[in-house]
Parts: sequence; structure tokens; C-alpha cells
Amino acid sequence: MIQALTGNIQLYLLVFFRIIAMVELTPLISSSSIPQIAKIGMALFLSAAVFPSVLASHYAIPPGIVDYFLLVLGEVGIGLLIGFLLNLIFSAFQLAGQFFSLQMGFSASEVFDPLSQVEIPLMGEFLNMIAMLVFITSSGMGKFLLVGVQRSFQYLRAVDLVTHREGIIALLLSGLQGLFTSALTISFPILGTLLLVSVAMGLMARAAPQMDVLTMGFPVSIGVSFLLLFATMPYLMTAMERIIDGSFQTLNAFITQVGSLRR
Repeated sequence: MIQALTGNIQLYLLVFFRIIAMVELTPLISSSSIPQIAKIGMALFLSAAVFPSVLASHYAIPPGIVDYFLLVLGEVGIGLLIGFLLNLIFSAFQLAGQFFSLQMGFSASEVFDPLSQVEIPLMGEFLNMIAMLVFITSSGMGKFLLVGVQRSFQYLRAVDLVTHREGIIALLLSGLQGLFTSALTISFPILGTLLLVSVAMGLMARAAPQMDVLTMGFPVSIGVSFLLLFATMPYLMTAMERIIDGSFQTLNAFITQVGSLRR
């Protein structure tokens, strides 16, 4: 009886360590504005909710303390991996804002982002806030609980970090590639328009050298960018939702594939 209780406690701690690592990196809930005690409480609650299904899967607990410590490190690694991949979604939106902040003339204006704990350009923070709204309205937290928590415990084990390291590296590289692809996809309409504005201002400078094109260029670029941004906002939010759904589908496909290979 005592041995079974000890095994259950050890298994629950493994579940908790994986979930708390996810919570510390997952978008929105990893923000510094959320108290650490609330994050720990959420991780404890999610661990209790997932624990019966993990217990039914007969998760093997090593007898040695060293092996158990290595298993804890593996569980933390899985949690950090999933949280990092989900965090790449919002990094794409921040990067998209950074792409056209320079052309708009907002490259010098930076704000502190409490989520990433760094200063980012104003437009990057604006797109990041819009993406958070899209993440909430598109049931992003529900998808995180389904894919990141439930599916990961259903198909992933700590040993998979070693046996399937090639697939994990490929997934990370694919995530970084998708980061730049998504950022360019979102920012390309504004970048292309600002390029045309720059060409037009250059032609005006050649036609009328007495004009102060540099002074005129900033308000024109800012006005055109905001007008285009607000005009394309519905399509932009649709593209953001598609990127978020695609990221969850990619993560779910990888988790399912690893589980099917192990079985």
C-alpha cells in the first residue's frame, strides 16, 4: 500500500514538472503579470486532471534516485519543448511588426513587452496584442490543453527526447522556418506598399529637388501604413488564426507520429 502510494506521488510529480515547464513558456499564461503562485496552482490542477489517464497508461517509474532524476529532467525538457514551439507563434507576429517598423519610421519607438521581457518595436507589440486576442477567440487555450497537455502525455515519454532526437531537431528547424515565413506573409502587404511609397517619394525628389522629401516621407509612410493596416485587419486576423491552427496541427502530428513509432 505504501509502495503504491509512493509510486503515485512520484508519477504525479513527473506530470507536474512537465506541465509547470509548459506553463512557464506557453503564451499568455507565461506573462510576468500573472503571479507565480497562480501558475503553480494551475499546474497542480492540470496535473490532477491528467493524472488518472497517465496512471492508466502504466507509466514506468525507475527504482533508482538517479534514474528518477534523469526522468524528471526529461519531463521538464518535453514541457519546455512544447512551450517553446507554441511561443514561436507569437514571435512570428512580433517579427512581422519589426519588418515594417523601420520603413514606417517607428524603429526608434520601442515598448516593453511583459510576455517576452524584452523591448520590441511598437508595431510588433501591436500585432502581438492582436494575435493574443485571436488566440483567445479561436479557443487557443483549449487547443493547448488538448494538444500540449493531453496528447503529449498520451504519446510522448521522456525517453523520446533521445530516441527521436532527429525528429525533434527537424521540428525545431521547421518551427524556425515557419517563424520567418509567417512573419513575411503577414508583413508583405505593408512592406510592398511602403516600397512603392519610397519609390514615389524618390521620383518626386528627382522631379522637384527643392522639396524636403525626408520630412514629407515620414507622415506619408505612417499614414499609408495605418490606413492599409486597418483596411486589411479582418484578413490579417484570419491569417493569424490560420497560422495558430497550423502550428497546433503540426505539433499534434509530430506528437502522434512519435507515439505511433514507439508503439
